[in-house]
Amino acid sequence: MESQNVPEIRFRPVTVERLTDLADFSLCHGKFRYCSCMRWRMTSTAFRRSTKEDRVAALEELVRAGTPVGILAYSGTEPVGWCSIAPRETYAALERSRVLPRIDDTPVWSVVCLFVDRHFRRQGLTCRLLKAAIAYARDQGASAVEGYPVAPDAPSYTYMGSPETFRRAGFVDVTPAGQNRVVMRYDSSCGKRPKS
Repeated sequence: MESQNVPEIRFRPVTVERLTDLADFSLCHGKFRYCSCMRWRMTSTAFRRSTKEDRVAALEELVRAGTPVGILAYSGTEPVGWCSIAPRETYAALERSRVLPRIDDTPVWSVVCLFVDRHFRRQGLTCRLLKAAIAYARDQGASAVEGYPVAPDAPSYTYMGSPETFRRAGFVDVTPAGQNRVVMRYDSSCGKRPKS
């Protein structure tokens, strides 16, 4: 279980002005760089045909176009964590997914990746990233935020977070009966702003 002792962490949305920070984070974290959080943004065919550098460039292009892509966590001036959060419709593969179809007509922002530098793990940063992501989405007008966590021992999609982390951030399980993949939702129109 993560402790809650992460000091002086700031959270900032990725904008054109922060592309250098995103590039630095990417260069220091090979597993993040491999996907560049494009797995759910590109169609499956486009993702398979792309190279790692194509995906890096595609994420930067989205930022330059003004498309929300996520937030970075900073320790001082160093980016040490990432949460991919954006309107669901900006994730082409997620929108086409048969295992994670939309559960209703609510316009949602989706969290599809959480990545924390190894030196900052087990310190509560993942939950703080989620809470900061909720605050960012609310500031952008989102009425609900969804996540699609997997069990900690799952063989794939482990960067999508665990159900327990989402629960601690205030999400509730809204998985439709009979669906295998978990859907958790935070209704950002209710309650107080989550504390990071």
